[in-house]
Amino acid sequence: MKDRIIISIDLKSFFASVECVDRSLDPFKTPLVVADISRGNGAMTLAVSPYLRNKGINSRSRVYTIPKNLNIIFVKPRMKLYEEYSEKIINIYKNFVSEEDMHVYSIDEVFIDITDYLKYYNKTPKEIALMIMKKIKDETGITSTAGIGPNIFLSKVAMDIEAKHNKDCIAQWSYSDIENKLWNIEPISKVWGFGIKTEKSLLNLGIKKIKDINNYKRDFYIKRFGNVMGNDIWCKANGIDFTTISDLNSKSKNKSISLSQILNKNYNIDEASLIIEEMNDMLNTKLRNMNLTTKLVYLGIDYSRDFCKKFHETISFSEEEDNKDKILEALKYIYYKNIEDLPIRKVTIAYSRLSNKKYTQLSLFDKNEIKSNDYYNLIDQINDKFGKTTILRASSLLKNSTIKSREKFKNMI
Repeated sequence: MKDRIIISIDLKSFFASVECVDRSLDPFKTPLVVADISRGNGAMTLAVSPYLRNKGINSRSRVYTIPKNLNIIFVKPRMKLYEEYSEKIINIYKNFVSEEDMHVYSIDEVFIDITDYLKYYNKTPKEIALMIMKKIKDETGITSTAGIGPNIFLSKVAMDIEAKHNKDCIAQWSYSDIENKLWNIEPISKVWGFGIKTEKSLLNLGIKKIKDINNYKRDFYIKRFGNVMGNDIWCKANGIDFTTISDLNSKSKNKSISLSQILNKNYNIDEASLIIEEMNDMLNTKLRNMNLTTKLVYLGIDYSRDFCKKFHETISFSEEEDNKDKILEALKYIYYKNIEDLPIRKVTIAYSRLSNKKYTQLSLFDKNEIKSNDYYNLIDQINDKFGKTTILRASSLLKNSTIKSREKFKNMI
């Protein structure tokens, strides 16, 4: 695939910067914290100003951990205001590129493919990034950082790791920078796509830096972590990412089936993982009952409204798929790759790029594939005859399970 030129842009300490700008204060000189202190000293801070970040204060901490001698300005979150600023900035992006060439990753981050705009603007990638960042600053007062790379992954890591330390808040990486920049990052969890759980697993293998991942071949990771996660670990370690902006934007443009659930309380990481398993069971049964397969799965997670934050991502399969375990593996990989330790209130999963199931492409290396499909088909038959909750996962008996209490469950399949 032809290399692209991707710009990843992040709005610096977005919530806190908006609050400063709205008060005609300089975010880089003002000790401002976004937190609802009416909830007490244990309340979580949603953001701190760049001034406080430069003093080493984490944007996600408890109020009682913040030093008392900094004359802190505490402000209550105003989500509607942040959404208004975000919309203004998204419209600024649209003034520079087509909507099809950008993906809004979160309320304060975006990926933009400028490959086809270099001749139009007659500028270098860095000059285009600076032009966009200046426009954001001039029209909203918000400072941004940017990473530039030949793919989405390298642009994001360049932004996260280097851009914030550069005077112009820009970092551009190419494949030639992988050995000197990417490989030396430690700990591994600093790199986008490597969570704490993955880091612990890799540490058990003696892997401390990104370059250490190359101590083993790709097949080793696939056998140990599964096809989706294992392949991605090896690819990321070598700066490989075939995901396109079109892939990230594709969930709504294909024939699909989906399931969404608003949780009746805040769920933690492990509790929401159970919900994903249950929802995948339900959607997979529907997929197989319709005699369909999928090539693209989607997972979206919305955190509590207090945080005005969410993530969503897709993964493509190399072949049409209907195996419940393989699809769950992909969903879990997206989940643990992106999840933050924040209260979760909504889970959405979707299968798209659907096709009629005409035959099964068997793997010479997976002799259990036929048995697995027969097993799930038998469960479907029993549940169809005796009731949808006749056979469930043992985990569905846990108190945080929702599968038996969902009022619309009987209508979902």
